[in-house]
Amino acid sequence: MKIKEIAEKLKISPRAIRFYEQKGLIAPGKQMHNQYRTFSEREIWRLQTIIALREVGMPIEEIKTVLAQIEQGEQDELRYYLELQRSVMVSQWVEMKQIIETIDRMIDLLQRNRSLVLDDLYRLAEGSRRLRELRKNWRDRWNFDRQADSYDERVRNRPYDYEQALDLTVEWIAPKPGESGLDIGTGTGNLAGRFLAKGIRMAGIDQSKEMLKQCRRKHPGMETRLGNFLAIPYLDGQFDFAVTSFALHHLTDEQKLLALEEMRRVLKPHGRICITDLMFENERKRAEYLEMLRQQGNVEAIRAIEDEYYADRSRLLDWYERHGYRTRHKQISELLHIVCAVPVQA
Repeated sequence: MKIKEIAEKLKISPRAIRFYEQKGLIAPGKQMHNQYRTFSEREIWRLQTIIALREVGMPIEEIKTVLAQIEQGEQDELRYYLELQRSVMVSQWVEMKQIIETIDRMIDLLQRNRSLVLDDLYRLAEGSRRLRELRKNWRDRWNFDRQADSYDERVRNRPYDYEQALDLTVEWIAPKPGESGLDIGTGTGNLAGRFLAKGIRMAGIDQSKEMLKQCRRKHPGMETRLGNFLAIPYLDGQFDFAVTSFALHHLTDEQKLLALEEMRRVLKPHGRICITDLMFENERKRAEYLEMLRQQGNVEAIRAIEDEYYADRSRLLDWYERHGYRTRHKQISELLHIVCAVPVQA
């Protein structure tokens, strides 16, 4: 087929086709006597793929990588790139919702006060900017992709009862037949697997593609998505409960509160939340514990705690109280706590 014919078939302009050729995404043949481009089935397939990936906003350089991997039979990489694109778009969508909500508050202030006080305007704008930065500033400093292959073996050697903690999470959530749950920071799916064994529909998200590969290998029937606490890749009101284990402590204190907002967003009106993680009862307990470690000369343990962001349980409980939840909590071991919350009214 010639360029005009292929342009009409695929409903794109000849100019766009030439652009993709210039970028090295396609390489149509050329007739010897007139240098007209001719398109083989392979080039038509590549153009169709390019158009589909551009439609979801994938950059040209990433498309070039994806095309090479598809032709080598690496379908997992295509899935990763598509999920990565979805993750970016969800982040943009969540951010746009936040901006719209800020504008709505400004309009409400204007209607109630008949004028907009500059201090109020600035406060709302600053709050919106701060939330946007919190979402963008998270980085995987721990390289979970590299940990994925050995993760299950390492958790079995942790100095606390890992299995007991996961079992207690399931017990406290008390899932009912027909419910669906979300495991955030699912890792290799150890917590989600316990719900699946009870016949509960589960979805899991994680920012590590290698962790998700391990999860899908262990639980092929489970839905997984690339994503994180700060922009959960689901629409509002999708789940009956959300759980997370040994993951929240990779967020700063401010990011934790934003994560709670995101959990609430994707839950149904009566949706419940259960967090099982390393944390301190309050800041006084944190200071006392670190001082004890210093007196013992346990520098390694201090570094491990300071490398992460163990929660202040009292701050989590305060957030739940302010947002109309009834809570239940328990300290399982020296640093391990479980906090469950159910809305009082919906």
